[in-house]
Amino acid sequence: MHTREEKMEAFGRLLDIMDALRERCPWNAEQTMESIRPLTEEEVYELSDAILKKDSGAVCKEIGDLLYHLVFYARIAQEGGAFDIADSLGKICDKMTFRHPHVFGDTGGRVPSAKEIADTWELVKAKEKDGNKTVMAGIPDAMPALLKALSMQEKARGCGFDWEKPEDVWDKVREELDEVQEACARKDPIHMEEEFGDLMFAVINASRLYGTDPEAALSKACAKFRRRFGYLEEQTLKKGIDLRSLTLAQMDAIWDEGKAKGL
Repeated sequence: MHTREEKMEAFGRLLDIMDALRERCPWNAEQTMESIRPLTEEEVYELSDAILKKDSGAVCKEIGDLLYHLVFYARIAQEGGAFDIADSLGKICDKMTFRHPHVFGDTGGRVPSAKEIADTWELVKAKEKDGNKTVMAGIPDAMPALLKALSMQEKARGCGFDWEKPEDVWDKVREELDEVQEACARKDPIHMEEEFGDLMFAVINASRLYGTDPEAALSKACAKFRRRFGYLEEQTLKKGIDLRSLTLAQMDAIWDEGKAKGL
């Protein structure tokens, strides 16, 4: 591992590279925060993918890619006189110091448990001078719905608004499932959309309560479906059969064959 001095030198090198690119590369020079925002979102997902795959080499690379983007935003802001990277770093350092009084303050020697810290996290954040005025205010509208639901549930938990025991959530899941079936029976599209949303929100809540990351769980389910459907396509192509010509029972048989192979 590198020394602190080497880490500081590496970060300084990144700043020097960004300065050179903004000053001497036509493409980099014309970029704006708006133009690189979609690329940043892509980098975040690539980092997330690497983490889920437990690929440390890819995680290392993607952290660097994301850091490059963050330095890019700060450099653009610096050119406009708004702020620079030191301001951003100062803000996060101040925030983390404030939110961890048990580390940086005087607590009389008492160290709270990890659960106590998590359970009061949102209440501590609410005391910040320039923090969000409401608990849910910090959740971006553009966040994917699954992640948004999880974030809302975690923030509510941080204020003490949560199920007392994980098993208590199942009555809610069953209630929402019944309401979905009722809405579908009535063929009411507006009501169906609402109830499907409520059901998915409840299932995400259950996943969270049992310590399972719903995003990771759904991602793995998608990967499994891709493998098994890919096997179905591969087998029909080998036999020169049009997949659409098969009956559902025939497709299920090949699907189960792939499943038995561990796909």
